[in-house]
Amino acid sequence: MTSVRKPARYVGGEGNIVRKNHNGTDSRWLLVYPDAYEVGQPNQGVQILYEILNERASTVAERGYAPWPDMEAVMRERSLPFFSLENHLPLRAFDIVAFSLSSEVGYTNLLNCLDLGGMPLRAADRADSDPLVMIGGHAAFNPEPVAPFVDVVCAGDGEEFVLEVDTVLKTARANGWDRARLLEEISRVEGSYIPAWYEPEYLSDGRLRGTFPRHPGAKYRIAKRTVSDLDSWPYPKRSIVPLTETVHERYSVEIFRGCTRGCRFCQAGMITRPVRERSRDTVKEMVARGVENTGFEEVGLLSLSSADHSDILGMCGDLADTYEGTATSLSLPSTRVDAFNVTLADELARNGRRTGLTFAPEAGTERMRRVINKMVSEADMLRTAETAFANGWRHIKLYFMIGLPTETDDDVLGIAELGLKVLDIGRQHGRKNKVTVSVGGFVPKPHTPFQWAPQDSPDEIERKLGLIRRRVASDRNLNLRYHHGKPGEVEGLLARGDRRVAAVVERAFCLGARFDGWDELFDYDTWLRAADEVGVDVGWFTRRERGEDEVFAWDHLDSGLEKDWLWKDWRDAIDAGAELEDCRWTPCYDCGVCPGLDLQHQTGHLPIFSAGTSPLP
Repeated sequence: MTSVRKPARYVGGEGNIVRKNHNGTDSRWLLVYPDAYEVGQPNQGVQILYEILNERASTVAERGYAPWPDMEAVMRERSLPFFSLENHLPLRAFDIVAFSLSSEVGYTNLLNCLDLGGMPLRAADRADSDPLVMIGGHAAFNPEPVAPFVDVVCAGDGEEFVLEVDTVLKTARANGWDRARLLEEISRVEGSYIPAWYEPEYLSDGRLRGTFPRHPGAKYRIAKRTVSDLDSWPYPKRSIVPLTETVHERYSVEIFRGCTRGCRFCQAGMITRPVRERSRDTVKEMVARGVENTGFEEVGLLSLSSADHSDILGMCGDLADTYEGTATSLSLPSTRVDAFNVTLADELARNGRRTGLTFAPEAGTERMRRVINKMVSEADMLRTAETAFANGWRHIKLYFMIGLPTETDDDVLGIAELGLKVLDIGRQHGRKNKVTVSVGGFVPKPHTPFQWAPQDSPDEIERKLGLIRRRVASDRNLNLRYHHGKPGEVEGLLARGDRRVAAVVERAFCLGARFDGWDELFDYDTWLRAADEVGVDVGWFTRRERGEDEVFAWDHLDSGLEKDWLWKDWRDAIDAGAELEDCRWTPCYDCGVCPGLDLQHQTGHLPIFSAGTSPLP
């Protein structure tokens, strides 16, 4: 009997994988998602880079995922190194080990993968024979809490970046460059940040004075990498088809990247600006090819707010016409709260699959939604619910946050009240109709207007959850789901921490922290003990409001957003709850992301970058 649960996580052999003989290649990449296979396998970023790199005949890219604790125990007991899925080769057989970090809670898993692979945890201790350790993804926009463990950071989009780094790597191997020379050349690739070349300095009160270059080739600020024409990168073409269950079993097409809705809490929407759309024809071609190559019966049209694509109605109509009467279902996983989205969902559900709709009002009252710039009125939500239930949808999921800046108990209770009002509408159309309300604690993130905000303590989050629980307890048709406050505090520490927090991450790993995004494995006390042992005050990083002159750990990474603009938006939120319209359809707000400002000032609108256009100077 096996001692490892879900061994299919580790065997590989899935549909559409690429297996190459390493002896015939000049560069070798191991792409790692530091979470369990079923979470990491569908990740779009890893799938895209995997295909792009493997299209080069002399390049090999393989994948790895964090081993579950039962597998880790077996690996350590039998001295088995961290290995790739395709050829089951050890981590040290690769030239670059690249981690995709979609959230901060994967940091201890990152260290565990390196440790299992026989790698020194700290970059300063690595030899020329060791692989380079690279990170990318949204969490890489504040890499300082893992900076000592990382050789290279990719800030921004990875498609062009990895190919340019791959070219440098091939040259390095052909010419026998040492590690220092290789890093010198990679530093010239736009979007690359070499943490070892920088050093933080602190003020007497503990605040950061700045993170300064300490190497002749180091830039004062690192500009993010932006892919301008998504039509030129129609990936993934052949998504890997898993042999075991994963969290998303569908073929996904990113229909556009970026968002200008301006939700003040949303890091993804801020750091991925400007908006770049895929054309209708490209999306249709990708869907047709993806369905043929994978056999998936569900296709997801992905973006941060899919219904905001300028050609969404025509695109959905074409796809619905193509797949009506087939086994293929279509979905928009990310939609805004209005009846138009129900119309789109109806269009895509012609095959009769009305399982449920998901919306994110984010806050329970209109006052609170003005503060966070989520322009959704209660009337909008109720009208949308009426349209959905009247059209045969039987389940609506609503996502909210608590702990937002200026929040009162009335705002918290507004979450329960809005959920119950939606449920009342559902019952008018069928006694079995359901509503699920999901609540999570707000975590301030870098490069957003709320990066200055204090974070609620775990006890305060629990108190607010109690208000909601008591209000909805008597109604069984309203399903309440929530996240406790303690994991959110650790996420907040890692999200806004500086390089001092790296010692907490390392100590927490040594004390056994793993899979910190999983409720059954997360251990709050381990993190508090780690912070205490290395002398870091968690509350100082999480619960303290920052001032206008505060230097952040991520200020030397340029997401394109002007800090002065973010500060003004923060003050607008706190002082008056002033709303900002989507800048694609209104005069430009000069956030700093888009070049060509003279043109924008003349036209009064922000351009949408589609095929053949470029947002880069």
